[in-house]
Amino acid sequence: MVFAEIAENGKFAPGKLAATLLTTVEEVAQTAGLSRDAVARKARAGTPKTQMRLREMVEILTRVSPRFGSDLLAYAWYRSVPLAGYGEVTAMRLVKDGRAEAVHRYLDRLDAGIHA
Repeated sequence: MVFAEIAENGKFAPGKLAATLLTTVEEVAQTAGLSRDAVARKARAGTPKTQMRLREMVEILTRVSPRFGSDLLAYAWYRSVPLAGYGEVTAMRLVKDGRAEAVHRYLDRLDAGIHA
């Protein structure tokens, strides 16, 4: 995922991110753990909290995309595959709960060859 393709004025643009992932802005909000208003209104989309959640989601998608060969497959994994060792919750659920770092630790273990 290329930042320039999903950003406007140096910030993540929910509409562009949704277009890249072939989904809706509402679904981007839901998968990042944000309200619909947080991404639908320009003033709210640029707030630090909204930008942080979008950044966390994009960082994870960017990190796993090479494993799956596309951003769309990475997005499907993010939303639906339970992560062993984390109560069988998905990466999406961890990000929604403010635990994006746990997803990075999981991926670090996989990269090191340790069964997560």
